[in-house]
Amino acid sequence: MIYKLSFTLLFCLSVSLFGQSGKFFDAPFGGGGGYVPAWYVPKVDEINNQLKVLGIPEFSTSGLYSSGGAGFIYIGFVKHLRLGGMGYGGSMSKSVTQNGINRETVYSLGGGALTVEYTLPFIKDVGLSIGAQLGAGSMTVEIFNNPGSQDWSSIWSGLETGSSQSDNKKLTNSYWMISPTLNFEIPVYRFVVFRLGVGYQLSFGDDWTYDNDQTLNNVPSGLNANSFFVQSGLFIGFFSF
Repeated sequence: MIYKLSFTLLFCLSVSLFGQSGKFFDAPFGGGGGYVPAWYVPKVDEINNQLKVLGIPEFSTSGLYSSGGAGFIYIGFVKHLRLGGMGYGGSMSKSVTQNGINRETVYSLGGGALTVEYTLPFIKDVGLSIGAQLGAGSMTVEIFNNPGSQDWSSIWSGLETGSSQSDNKKLTNSYWMISPTLNFEIPVYRFVVFRLGVGYQLSFGDDWTYDNDQTLNNVPSGLNANSFFVQSGLFIGFFSF
C-alpha cells in the first residue's frame, strides 16, 4: 500500500506540473525512473543473541540485499530540485534441522517514501545530488519451527488437541523514517543514467506486534530499523545535467 501511494502521488504531481510547463520561466524540466538495488546494514545483534539460544545460525552483520524502484521529476519553479517516490524490500534467512525439527528465522526490511533531491548546479555533465527520503516501513522477524512435511488432517488435529509440533511466530515493527542521501549519477546514453549513492535510514517508532497484530512488549531498545545503505540504479528519462 505504501509503495502504491508513493508512485500514485508521483504520477499525479508529474501530470500537474507538465501540464503547466508554460508558467515556469526557463527552469529545466525532466524526470525519470528505474530499478534501484541496494545493500542495507541493519543492526541484528539482539536477534542474534536469541538465535544462539535456539541453536540457529546467526545473521550476518554485514547486511542484506534489497531491490525496488524509484522515480522523480524536476518541479520546474525551483531549478535543480526534484521530487519523487521510492520503494524497497529485502530479506535474509538462517535455518537448521535439530532432532527432526526444521528451524528457520527470516529477517525482512522494507518501506516506501517520498524523495526530495537537489542536484548541485556547479557540477557539469554528471549529477551530484543531496536529498532525503521521507516515508514509512516495517521490520519483520519470522521464526518457524516444524517437523517438515505433514498432511492436511494432522495439521488440524494437532491444533485441536494441542499436540502440534509447529510453533511459528511473526514479530513486526512499523516505523516512520527519514533517510539523508547523497547520489552520484553518470550519463551512459542520452536518456539513460547510472546511479551510485549512499544514505542512512533513521527510524522512529518502537511499537511492536506479533502474529495477528497482538501487542509485543519489552522489545530491546537496540533492535530498530536504523541502517546505513549503499544503492545503485539504472534510470531512464530526461535529466537536467
